Amino acid sequence: MLIPRSQAISRIAQSFRVHPAVALTGPRQCGKTTLAELLGKDYAAKNRDDSVTWFDLERAADRRRLQTPEQALSPLTGFVVIDEIQRQPDLFETLRVLLDRRDEPAQFLLLGSASPALVAGASESLAGRVGLIDLFGFDISEVPRSAWRSLWQRGGFPRSHLAPDEETSFLWRETFVETFLFQDLPQLGIAVPAEALRRFWTMVAHYHGQVWNAAEFARAIGAGQAAARRYLDILAAAQMVRVLPPWFENLKKRQVRAPKIYVRDTGILHALLGLGTENALLGHPKVGASFEGFGIEQVLSCSARRDAYFWATHAGAELDLLVSVGGERFGFEFKYSDAPGTTRSMRTALRDLSLKHLWVIYPGDETYALDERITVLPIRDIPDLSFE
Repeated sequence: MLIPRSQAISRIAQSFRVHPAVALTGPRQCGKTTLAELLGKDYAAKNRDDSVTWFDLERAADRRRLQTPEQALSPLTGFVVIDEIQRQPDLFETLRVLLDRRDEPAQFLLLGSASPALVAGASESLAGRVGLIDLFGFDISEVPRSAWRSLWQRGGFPRSHLAPDEETSFLWRETFVETFLFQDLPQLGIAVPAEALRRFWTMVAHYHGQVWNAAEFARAIGAGQAAARRYLDILAAAQMVRVLPPWFENLKKRQVRAPKIYVRDTGILHALLGLGTENALLGHPKVGASFEGFGIEQVLSCSARRDAYFWATHAGAELDLLVSVGGERFGFEFKYSDAPGTTRSMRTALRDLSLKHLWVIYPGDETYALDERITVLPIRDIPDLSFE
């Protein structure tokens, strides 16, 4: 089953209007290669030719073809895809020269598993020449609205979401975790003990939705705070964990200044917690935090927002998600309840942060207003959100 990812395709096409190259980064198995194949077929159909060239740097033959990169790439025209480019970072220097050609005879789509090497190489060598786009799993705009619960439980990785049954999906996610730790990270040049990182990742799952405490994590893994922070940075760079920074300003209130941490894909979260079925999830103490993390990812993915924060004071006021659009601030609360109402914390956030509007996202079916600036919205309707 192929799900057309129209939003991602649109963002890539938009970026190509500005840049001669686009770097599409994201974790393994999130659908980058399938998306590139669709774009290549579309390019060939529109241009009535077969001017699509593909290099997969996991193949020895393609690595040999690019041992002399300038000779291999400079004659090419049309649409050129280089998959797993982080395996050969010296290509960035050659691409910098090629992308500076005035006639720009080729468009380059660079695919890579999320890694500091890829992003740093692209941003330093190809500054101003390449558009950077992150791709993750499916979001709620790419599946039937009625399937949001399955998306929440199984996560957005295509093979997990589209698996024929819960057991197969859960097994795929368990295998993904093992492959990521023992194969993918070493291939990215990241040398950390796999078992130690697994324990750390599982601990992040248990702290999902809570404020980061480096000292507590360091004690739990029997290492220093620097090691705990390094583990967190690795998982965040690989897009396995979201580190949501705090928003703070001069409000004459003591505000939380440490970030919150979330396992980005709720399917992986549930695998780390051993929750293989919907019933197991609904009966678990982390169900509310899981729903919150799921909602945050859906809002940010569907709205294509990059700058996102949470806000909290030591007195107890809190806002799950804060985004800024066109100079205006908007807030989000995520409540796993049947009919959420207004809270004192919401009114404090509206006043202190000067929010233009606050949405309360919940699992129900009806949209209703709590206040002129507070609206309760079903999670399935997040793709319809407008910040106008």
